[in-house]
This record gives sequence, structure tokens and C-alpha cells, in this order.
Amino acid sequence: MRLRRLVCLLVAASAYAQTVPSATVPAATAQPSAAEIKVGPNDPVITINGFCAHPAGPENACKTVITRAQFEKLTDALQPGMSLSLRRNVATEYARNMRMGAAAEKRGLDKTPAFEEEMRYARMQLLSQDLYRVLQTEANNISDADLEDYYKKNQNSYEQATLSRIFVPRKKQIAPADAQSPAQEKSAEEAMTKLAADLRTRAANGEDPDKLQIEAYSAAGFPRTTADTKMEKVRRATLPPRHESVMDLKPGEVSQVFSDPSGADFIYKMISKQTLTLEDVTPEIRAAISTQRYRDSLQPFQADVVFSDAYFNPPGTSAAPPPQTRKPHKKHPLEQPAEDHN
Repeated sequence: MRLRRLVCLLVAASAYAQTVPSATVPAATAQPSAAEIKVGPNDPVITINGFCAHPAGPENACKTVITRAQFEKLTDALQPGMSLSLRRNVATEYARNMRMGAAAEKRGLDKTPAFEEEMRYARMQLLSQDLYRVLQTEANNISDADLEDYYKKNQNSYEQATLSRIFVPRKKQIAPADAQSPAQEKSAEEAMTKLAADLRTRAANGEDPDKLQIEAYSAAGFPRTTADTKMEKVRRATLPPRHESVMDLKPGEVSQVFSDPSGADFIYKMISKQTLTLEDVTPEIRAAISTQRYRDSLQPFQADVVFSDAYFNPPGTSAAPPPQTRKPHKKHPLEQPAEDHN
């Protein structure tokens, strides 16, 4: 979008005045991705031949030079820790926009009411972008006490089990030529439901779940000679919501028969269970706390907004989709493909 491109490159365009290298410009903070670059802070990284902010003397060629320090001051402002590949994209846009910005100024485009309004909106958007970063940084500020408190309050979420699961289809597979009447289909389904209850009892009595699974498949018309019912590293969050109570079983216990709307019955047997340590799940907890804090911090900026239907959805027009709430961004706008809108 035009505005996205404007906002992403506004800071780059503002560096137009810095066309003369200066030894007093402080070096940008070294970044891991650039650790092996053998370029000094005052060495040129972009040279724009045939362009200069001020007319060059007759003995000097007209060109603009941007040093590493000047360029990284820009990239650090746009996105701290920017990757080298993304820096190349910024550099390309920077060089082109310096020329186009100068040409636009010569035409007086920076004196128009439209430009003034664009700058007003772009300023708001840049400030919002900076606030997003600050809120994300604050959300990531998580203490050891925060981690321990979250772990204690959600400890059952960190139980990890090894289970056996028996899957019992409620409908039998039949050949098209053997089509059944509704009454026959109902009778077959009742037979499979009864089989599921029987398999559950036999599993509780210690029969091998793999053997019972083969029997269920055979009864449903899916002949199998082998089956693997074992499920490892199972957590509550990895189970269907209807099946989460399985995690309350003790080793050796068998669940009830879970009848799902999908047309199948499930039986679980608990083999073993352990609780992961705080150290095991610290990265997971840290991400969960950060995400929730970030979402909470955005709530005050997203509530209590009323849009005029008379303006945005007047009679006779198709209903417009509701405005989308912005999600926490993961990718910098400069990494998005540019869209040209005339």
C-alpha cells in the first residue's frame, strides 16, 4: 500500500540532509549479523553517483555518499537488529527515494496540503510503530518470579503422558453394491457402539490395546494385521477439548468411551505420566506470558470505536467486513512485498 511504503521509508527520506560524510557521526551499535563485515563506521556503504544535495564545484564530481554509521543509524531506527538481506532492500529504496524526494521538492510537492496531511498521518503511524516496539519490549520483561508463579498456577498444563488410544469407527465400510437401508445402517452403528464398550472393558482388564485396535478395524471393514496405539509426549493442549480429562487418569487406568461428532469412539489407557519441570518449560511459559501481556497492553487502543454505517456502509452497497484488529506483528513492513496503488 502507498501509505505503508510511505511510513516504512519516511525515516530513510529524512536522512536526505546527511549527504556529506562526517567523522563525528557515532558508530552504530554492532549487530551479530554484521559481526564479520570489514567496513569501518566512516567507510561508505552507499554511493549515489550523479546526485548531490548541493551543486558540486567544477573540480568535483556530483555524488552522495552514505557511511556505514549513517546508514545503520537509519536501520536501527527502522528495525533494531535488521538482517543484512533486509538492509539491502532498505538501501535500494533509500537511494531511489533520495533522488525522487529531491525531484519532488523541486516541483514543490512538499508544499501541498496533501503532503501536509500525509506527513500528519505518517507521524501518527510511526509513533504507533514505536509504541508497538516499546510495548513488546515491556511484555518481554519477565522475571524469574513471574515464571515460577505462572508455572505453579498452570502446573497441570505441564503434565506429559504416554497413552494408548483405541479408535473405533462408528460406521462400517461397505462396497457400493452392498448399500444398506437406513435401518441396517442404524443397526450396524449400534453394533459398533456396543463393540466400543466391550473393548473398553477388555482394555481395563489388561488386554493389549494394539490387539483390540486390530479387532475394531476388522469389525469396521478395515482389515489390519498390525496397529500402533501408543501416543507419546501427550499434553492437555494436544488433546481434543472433549478428551482432556484423560490426563487425570492414573497409570494403568482406562478412560470412558469418548463418542465424537466425527462419527468415531475413542478409548484411552494411561501408560505413564510425569510433570515437566519449570526448567523444561521456561521458554514456553516466557512466550505465553509475553504474548498475553502484549495483547493486554493493546486492548486500551482497540476498544470503544464506533464507525458510521451511514458513511462506511450506505444503503445500496454491499456490507463491508468489520475492521480488522491489528495482531502483534512478527515481520517488519519492509519485508512485505510492495503494492503499487495508483
